[in-house]
Amino acid sequence: MSHAAALVRLAAASTVWGLFAQRAAEHPQRVAVEHDGGTLDYGALRARALRLAALLAEQGVGRGDVVAVVSENRVEVLLLFLAAARLGAAVACPSPRLAAPEVEAALDLVQPRGVWVSPRHEPLLAAAPRREAAAPVHVFGAALDARLREPAPPPPDPEVDPEDALLILYTSGTTGSPKGAVLSHRAELARNLVIRAEFGIAPEDTFVAWSPLCHMGAAECSLGTLMAGGTVIVVDGFDRERLAQIVATRRLGWLLLMPGMVAAFVQTLRERGVQPLGVKVCGVMADLVPPADIAAVTALLGAPYANTFGSTETGCPPCSSSLLPPGQEPPHLRKRQSPYAEARLVGPDGQDVPIGQPGELWMRGPTLFSGYHRNDVATAEAFAGGWYHMGDVFVRHADGTLDFVDRVKYLIKSGGENVYPAEIERVLLAHPDVADAAVVRRADARWGEVPVAFVARRAHTADAEALRDWCRGQLAAYKLPREIVFIAAGDFPRNSTGKVLRDELVRRLPEPPAAR
Repeated sequence: MSHAAALVRLAAASTVWGLFAQRAAEHPQRVAVEHDGGTLDYGALRARALRLAALLAEQGVGRGDVVAVVSENRVEVLLLFLAAARLGAAVACPSPRLAAPEVEAALDLVQPRGVWVSPRHEPLLAAAPRREAAAPVHVFGAALDARLREPAPPPPDPEVDPEDALLILYTSGTTGSPKGAVLSHRAELARNLVIRAEFGIAPEDTFVAWSPLCHMGAAECSLGTLMAGGTVIVVDGFDRERLAQIVATRRLGWLLLMPGMVAAFVQTLRERGVQPLGVKVCGVMADLVPPADIAAVTALLGAPYANTFGSTETGCPPCSSSLLPPGQEPPHLRKRQSPYAEARLVGPDGQDVPIGQPGELWMRGPTLFSGYHRNDVATAEAFAGGWYHMGDVFVRHADGTLDFVDRVKYLIKSGGENVYPAEIERVLLAHPDVADAAVVRRADARWGEVPVAFVARRAHTADAEALRDWCRGQLAAYKLPREIVFIAAGDFPRNSTGKVLRDELVRRLPEPPAAR
């Protein structure tokens, strides 16, 4: 690369920290974050993030390193994101809803230099089967807060590249083993711009970070808001009374509402007679929400519903460009391709399928992730041919709209969480009385989909509740089978290679208990 080309590349190398720091310099007294403990303006947030970056540097964290965080939504999580962005480090985000062995597996995958944990979830980390060489644990709280208020020189200013990793968000994949999706500064900048362009989000719009900051939605929208100069309101989970109060008093950009929570929020809005001050767009994953609930919440909020289809790996693209009008039950949920992504529908032969024929959606564009952390095999498979293979089957219509058909590899979407059958099956099969097990998805009015397990027992010593208790100590609560159906080992339908035919099991599902 010539000297001139290097200068051009350097000038184009904006990062999350660089854009946030610009907003802090422009309006240091504007409120950046509201949380239970009060507010932080941009000047104070920048100062504390720099002090945390200096503390991380003292602990040996530098460009290319990984730290981890296990916490509910707290302002310290945002500070850690910003401090890592300043250093060129990445933050791995295991969900605090995981069981202790799952957390340990997630940490083993990334080998962090340090793990930051909230007091609430310190017992979870203590229960994990930690190795002797495990990373040191640091607890959020008064001691850290005091250190971040002290004056301290800023850490050295490394030349962070836009392709450097910033977040590592976990996805188990169909194998049931955790994979860490690496999100770069480039991806975060692009995703922020796409959201604003497609949904009309303005720089000053407020974002409510109530959904977990260990997931894409809250993490990315929070960082995007801070890069743009808006305010992030940090809320500890789905507190529908608090959310209703915020809707009544604040102008919001995108109000995330996850499947399984829409009906409850509608009830609260009605009971309180909330008159929204202004919401530009609401909701995600319309496919998993009853149409009546979409009509109700959009009417109450006076905002369209985001008919999204993306993933942790892709961001909102490839096809989240359609909005469902307020107050109407959508007759269909056809998607529109994002103008900021290229997309193909590809058949098993690797060739594009014609209009009206189902094919796997392949995508490329600037919002894509950077592969799976320390997993070149999975990364190469996902990006074969230079396109990202989503694993989702769509049909494209003559007008360009897209209909979701199914997943190439079986996945359950429950309340916005990914549930992979292999994870549950592996735990069930470890029980001494389980001879065989297969997990399928069942539609659910509240959560969109829930897992149901078909189990063959050896000696019939374990009943359904005993097996659920067995799973409870090893799996997050949202992964627990809602029902266990006992069948004979020879009754599992299989293909010629011995693989269980899940679609056949779905046809055998009993009615949900509430419907009987």
